[in-house]
Amino acid sequence: QVQLVESGGGLVQAGGSLRLSCAVSGRTFSNYAMGWFRQAPGEEREFVAASGVMGGTTYYADSVKGRFTISRDKAKNTLYLQMYSLKPEDTAVYACAASRNFGYPRRPGEYAYWGQGTQVTVAS
Repeated sequence: QVQLVESGGGLVQAGGSLRLSCAVSGRTFSNYAMGWFRQAPGEEREFVAASGVMGGTTYYADSVKGRFTISRDKAKNTLYLQMYSLKPEDTAVYACAASRNFGYPRRPGEYAYWGQGTQVTVAS
């Protein structure tokens, strides 16, 4: 079992920044591909970013490319999502997830473990 706990969400003005954290416990962090997803009210869950097994590769949705950065701190068993130049359309519940798949999985069904999510609200 893998346990994931997100933190760092909140309310921010458009153009601002936030850093989300995802604390991982239960298994060796480096053995999993990790991802961030978001879901706005009435919308489907949307892929945001992924970090491949061992953290060597990353992949981003076009909507966040150049503004968001996914990273890992292996010593702390923590995944991060640094978000810059936030827009109102980035408002959503953000959740981290862990996958045993290789590469950088982008579909929710490829992830076996999920955190509870953290709310990010960007005011215009």
